Amino acid sequence: MSLQTEIMTAMKAAMRAKDQTALAALRAVKSEILLVQTSGEGGELTEEQEIKILSKLVKQRKDSAAIYLEQDRKDLALPEIDQAEVISQFLPEALSEEEIEKVVIMTIDQLGAVGMKDMGKVMGIVNKELAGQADGKTISNIVKAKLS
Repeated sequence: MSLQTEIMTAMKAAMRAKDQTALAALRAVKSEILLVQTSGEGGELTEEQEIKILSKLVKQRKDSAAIYLEQDRKDLALPEIDQAEVISQFLPEALSEEEIEKVVIMTIDQLGAVGMKDMGKVMGIVNKELAGQADGKTISNIVKAKLS
C-alpha cells in the first residue's frame, strides 16, 4: 500500500474519531506530498522521497515544539509534539545509537576516511543508507566522534 493510501485511510479514521491533532498532521503530509508531485517531477513518489518528506515534517514540528518550550509555551508545544508522533508512525523504525555507530564505522572503513576532511563523504553515504531511520544530528555527532 502506498503512503498516500495509508495517509488517506488514517485521515478517514481521524475524521471518524474527531481527532483534530492527527487530522491536522495527516493533512500536512498529504499537502506536502501533493506539492512535491505537482512541482514538475510528477508521478508516483519513490519510497526515499516519501521518507524524506515525512522526516522533514517531523523535524519541523520538533523544532517548533523546542522553540515553544524555550518560550515557556507548553500550550503551543504539545500539539506540535503530538503531530510529530502521528507523522512518525509512517516512518521506518528508528535505529539505536549502537546500530548507527556500526554503520558509521563500516562506512569509514570502506572509504578509508581519516580525519575531519572526509566527514562530508561519510555523512553523505550514511545519510543515504539510514534515510528516515536516524536523525542527521545524531549521525553527525557519531561521525565527528569517530573521525576526530
